[in-house]
Amino acid sequence: MNKLQSDTEIAIEARKISFRYPDGVIALREVNFRIHKGEKVAIVGPNGSGKSTLLTLLNGVRRGQGELKVFGIPVTRENARKIKPLVGLVFQNPDDQLFCPTIFEDVAFGPLNLGLPPAEVHRRVEQALRNVGLEGFGPRSSFHLSFGERKLASIATILSMEPRIIAMDEPTSNLDLSHRRRLIRWIQQCTRTIIITSHDLDMILETCDRVMILNRGRITADGPVREVLTDRELLEKNELELPLSLQKN
Repeated sequence: MNKLQSDTEIAIEARKISFRYPDGVIALREVNFRIHKGEKVAIVGPNGSGKSTLLTLLNGVRRGQGELKVFGIPVTRENARKIKPLVGLVFQNPDDQLFCPTIFEDVAFGPLNLGLPPAEVHRRVEQALRNVGLEGFGPRSSFHLSFGERKLASIATILSMEPRIIAMDEPTSNLDLSHRRRLIRWIQQCTRTIIITSHDLDMILETCDRVMILNRGRITADGPVREVLTDRELLEKNELELPLSLQKN
């Protein structure tokens, strides 16, 4: 256990978490892990390994079997109102989160539903847009933004809620180089607990402290990011390749 883990509280604790879809497909099989406050943790693995499913369990979008706690609070139906403000989930497709006439209204939607006063809502919206590099985009419609700009706007809708944990599903997928670099800088500077699922292993190398490999619903590796992502044999066993920046021509 490193100093960060020994000196801080547990943000997420999962014990024997399993999930089966209604059609019988098993997505997760007795998954166990702890994530500490302030950690930046990546979850990587082949398609269909259960990564996205695991993220949706963290704030109660889906419910599985086993014991899952967020800052010591069990993730249960009874605790839904306590859990949802703690974990902000950024979906892979930004259009799943942008539905209002303007970006300002999209980003303000969460804080308004928290019952915050107008002045505080406005402050949070402006700060969230500034954090993702979309300052001045408030009056614009998401229909007139590029995919990368919509992706950043969807992150802003979560930041305005000021959750203690931010979970992002494939945040750099389909981003152009400039928007990818902007997102990487933001993740590096963020001090909240962050959990990322991604196939972009080079981005993971730049942003995360730790990586878990999820394969066929089970965690097959969990360790420091550079230790795990430089182990060619381990990656190949889990249907992954070395990050492009580490591959020799």
